[in-house]
Amino acid sequence: MKYFGLLSLIFGLTFYSFSNFNPEPDKSENQTKGLGATEVSKNKKEIQELIRQVMIWSDSKESIELLPALPDVNNKVYVGFDINKHTANLKKLKETSFFANEFIENYNQIILTLDKKLRNKEIKEWQVGDLPTFNFVNDVSPWCLCQGFSSEDFDDVEIVKLDRQFGELKWKWKKGSSWNDFRFRVVKDGNKWKVSYMEGFDFKESIK
Repeated sequence: MKYFGLLSLIFGLTFYSFSNFNPEPDKSENQTKGLGATEVSKNKKEIQELIRQVMIWSDSKESIELLPALPDVNNKVYVGFDINKHTANLKKLKETSFFANEFIENYNQIILTLDKKLRNKEIKEWQVGDLPTFNFVNDVSPWCLCQGFSSEDFDDVEIVKLDRQFGELKWKWKKGSSWNDFRFRVVKDGNKWKVSYMEGFDFKESIK
């Protein structure tokens, strides 16, 4: 009986140890769920090239006027946004093939919301020639969360999460840059990655 009791105790302790053993999750596996190393490398390279193209385009003459502001008759204060110019902006964003519908609609809602707030005087008066009285495009570009860059400032992208249809990544400036890294998201549209979110275009922050 003593032997039986000892065996029971050993078995119980062994079972308890296994039932309470929680191995650390594989971080790299969780970051790139279901993807092999070659597939991760291929997708990362495509996404990196996409975001670099977006950054270069945003700083070119082909880009859009992010705040197509509409001044009053005396050209002293902005009273809203030119909806015709805004509509043209939305079309231009779509034609680049860089952006998913989620990104374009989010930008649309930012402008429409700020337009309403300006017309209803729900935000502080914005004088012509001054910085906006809201966060969006205020002192820094939402494309880069910076005031200017060159292609030499580009470094890399860091994967936060990635699978075959969705990715969340972090844009990395070269070491020594004064600008902060920022997050962005991409989605697969057909066989092409497209930007669905950029931190500088966060809706809640932009309309404050």
